[in-house]
Amino acid sequence: MAAAALGALRREAAACTRCSLYRRATQTVFGEGPQDADFILVGEAPGDQEDLAGKPFVGPAGKVLDRALADAGIARAKVYVTNAVKHFKFEPRGKRRIHSKPNASEIEACRWWIEREFETIKPKFVIALGATAAQALLGHAVTISRLRGREAELLGVRGLITVHPSYLLRLPDERAKQAEYKKFVADLELAKTLAAR
Repeated sequence: MAAAALGALRREAAACTRCSLYRRATQTVFGEGPQDADFILVGEAPGDQEDLAGKPFVGPAGKVLDRALADAGIARAKVYVTNAVKHFKFEPRGKRRIHSKPNASEIEACRWWIEREFETIKPKFVIALGATAAQALLGHAVTISRLRGREAELLGVRGLITVHPSYLLRLPDERAKQAEYKKFVADLELAKTLAAR
C-alpha cells in the first residue's frame, strides 16, 4: 500500500508546477528509498547531477553522505532520502549551472510534498541536513549552530538537525574539513542512538 502511494506521489510530483523552479529544471527530483524506512533524511534541493539523473544525493555531496552514513553504521539502502525542494535552482555561469539557495516561498511551495512523503512512510526519526531542510520541517528559518545535535520535533516526528554534506565540501582547509566530517558522523551516530530509544 505504501509503495503504491509513494509511486503515485512520485508520478504526481513529476508534473509539479507549485513554484516557478520547474520551468528551468530538467525534471522533478523526488525522494527515494524503502517505503518502510525508519529514517528520512531531508536535504536542501537537488544539485546539477541530481537534476540530470532525477535522483537525490548522487553528486559530490551524496558521496560524502554515503561515506558518513557508512561510518555511522547506517545503511543508505535502508533510509529514505529526499529534499526540501524538488527542483534544481541555479544560476548559469558560462557552461556551468551553479546551485542557488531556494527562497522561503519555494520552500513553502514544496513543503506539501514533504508532508505527503512523511504521511506515507511514517518514519520513526528524521534528520534535517542543513538550514533549508530545517526551515522546511520547522516552518521558519533557523541557525544550524544553535540547534545542531539536539533532538527536535520535525513535522511531528522526532529528529535531529545537522549540517548539509555540501558544507563539508566548501571548507577550504583540509584539517577543518576532517574535523567537521567527524562531527557530521557523530551527529548521524547520535541520530541512530536517539532513534533506537
